[in-house]
Amino acid sequence: MLRFALTRIVMAIPTLLIVAVSVFVLIRLIPGDPASLMLGDLATPASIADLRARLGLDQSLFTQFGIWFSHLLKGDLGVSINSQEPILPLILSRFWVSAQIVLVAVFFASLVAVPAGVIAAWQQDSTLDLGLVGAATLLLSIPTFWLGLLLLLFFGLKLEWLPVVGYVSIGDDPWRGIIYLIMPILTLFLHEIGVILRMARASTLEVLRLDYITHARAKGLSEGAVLWRHAFKNAFGPTWTLIGLVLGNLLGGIAVVETVFTIPGLGRLLVDSIFARDYPVIQGCMLFVAFCYVLVNLVIDLCYPIFDPRVTAQ
Repeated sequence: MLRFALTRIVMAIPTLLIVAVSVFVLIRLIPGDPASLMLGDLATPASIADLRARLGLDQSLFTQFGIWFSHLLKGDLGVSINSQEPILPLILSRFWVSAQIVLVAVFFASLVAVPAGVIAAWQQDSTLDLGLVGAATLLLSIPTFWLGLLLLLFFGLKLEWLPVVGYVSIGDDPWRGIIYLIMPILTLFLHEIGVILRMARASTLEVLRLDYITHARAKGLSEGAVLWRHAFKNAFGPTWTLIGLVLGNLLGGIAVVETVFTIPGLGRLLVDSIFARDYPVIQGCMLFVAFCYVLVNLVIDLCYPIFDPRVTAQ
C-alpha cells in the first residue's frame, strides 16, 4: 500500500510541472501585447512600459518563467492588476464558494445515482431499468445553463420559493446562505446523476456476467447478497474513477452555473478576469484549477485499495 501511494504521488509531480509550463506558455500565446490590452486604447507609451516592467514582460521568456516559477514555489501567484489584491488569497476565497456547490452536488448525486445504477443493472431490460436509463439520458442531454434557467423560472419566478439572483455567505448567515445555494446545487445534482448512473449501471452489468457471480448464485446466496456483497464492490471501481473525473471537471467548469446564478465563485472570477484582461489572475486560476484536478485524481488513485485489495500487491 505504501509503495502504491508513493508511486502515485511521485507520478503527480511531473504532471504538475507540465501543467505549470503549459499555463505559462498558453498565456504568452494570446495575441497582442498583454500590457496594452490591459490598459486599453487610451494608455500612454509610458504607462505601457511601466506595466510591462512591473509584470516582467520586458524580460526574455526564460527569465520570465524562472521568476514566475520561483515565486510559484513560494505560493506567490502575483497581484491582480484590477483590484491590486494578492491572487492566491483571492482565489482561495472564491474557491471555497465553488467547492461548497460542487462537493455537495456530487455527493448527493453519487448517493442517489450509484444505487439506482446498480438496481437498473440488476433489473436489466425491465420497465424500471428503461425508466432510469431514460431519465438519466434526458438529464445528461440538458445543458447545465439551460437547466439552471428552467429552475430559475420555475422555483424563482413562478413559485417564488427561492431567490432568483444573489449570494449570501454561509459564514455570515447560514440559513440564507443555504437558500441561495439550493438552485446551483440542484442544477449540478440533476445533471451529474445521469453521468454517474449510466456508469454505475454499465460497470455492474459487466460484473454480473462474470463467473464468480454465477458461482455465488449456485451456492444458494440470495440476490441481495450477490448484488451488494459480491457485485457492488467490484463494480464500484470504475464508477469511483468517474466520480473523481466529474468532481475535477466541475471545479474547473462551474463558471456557467455561477454566471447564471450570479455566484461569486472561482469560475465567475475566471470569467470576470477574462473580460477585464487581468492576465495574472487568469494564469493563477488556470493553474489552481489544474492543481485541483491533479489532486482529486491522486486522491481517487490512493483510494483504490479500499475497493480493490489486489492493488496493494503492486
